[in-house]
Amino acid sequence: MQEYSTKVSYSDWWRQWALPVLVLLALSALPGCNAGKVNYNNGRYHSARDMARIKASERARGRGRAPVTVKTKSKTAAGRTKIVSRRPGAAPIAANVSRPIAEVIETARSYQGVPYKYGGTTRLGMDCSGLLHESFAAIDVNIPRSSNEQAMWGAPVKPQELQPGDLVFFGASPGSNTITHVGMVTVATPESVQFIHSSSSLGVIENALETDYYLSRFIKAVRPRL
Repeated sequence: MQEYSTKVSYSDWWRQWALPVLVLLALSALPGCNAGKVNYNNGRYHSARDMARIKASERARGRGRAPVTVKTKSKTAAGRTKIVSRRPGAAPIAANVSRPIAEVIETARSYQGVPYKYGGTTRLGMDCSGLLHESFAAIDVNIPRSSNEQAMWGAPVKPQELQPGDLVFFGASPGSNTITHVGMVTVATPESVQFIHSSSSLGVIENALETDYYLSRFIKAVRPRL
C-alpha cells in the first residue's frame, strides 16, 4: 500500500512540477519571432562559432570586391593612350604636378580596393612596396622592390615640404626606427597630406598622413630620382 502511495505521489509531482519546467525550457530554446535570427544563415541555424566563421568569410569577400570606379583616358609620357580607373571622390591631382608623377599617381589609384597580399604585385593582391614598384613601372622607371631599398632611392624630404610623388615610410609601432611600410603622397596642401598605400588590413587605400596613427609611426620621406 505504501509503495502504491509513493508511486502516485511521484506521478503527481512529475505532472505538477517537473513536466511544466521541462516544457518551459524547451520553449525557451526555440528561436523567437523577434529574436532577429542571430544564428540563422542561408535557411538554417548555426552555432555561435560557425556564425563567427561565416561573418569573417563574408567580410573577407567584401574586402576583395572591386570598388566602384570611373574610367578616363589619358596620355602617357610616351604619347600612348591609357585608360585609368579611379574611385569617385579622390582628390584631383594638382595642376603643377609633372606629367610622369601624375601618371604614377593615377596608376597607383587604379589599384584602389585591391586586397593586401605579402609579395603581391597584381590586382589579385598587392603589398606596399609592390604597389609603388608597379606604379613607377607605368612610366618605365624600375625602382627597388623592398621598402628598405626604396627608402634609399631618393633625396630626404622634410614633412613640411612634401609633394605629390614623394615616398613616405613608417615603422610597425610608434617611435620605431625600423621601416616596415611605405606609401606615396598623392595630395599635399597646407591643410592635409594624403598618401596611397597597401594597408595590411584594408588593401590599397588613401589616408591622411596627419592622423595620430600614421604620424606616430612616420620615420622619413624621400623624393624619387626620376
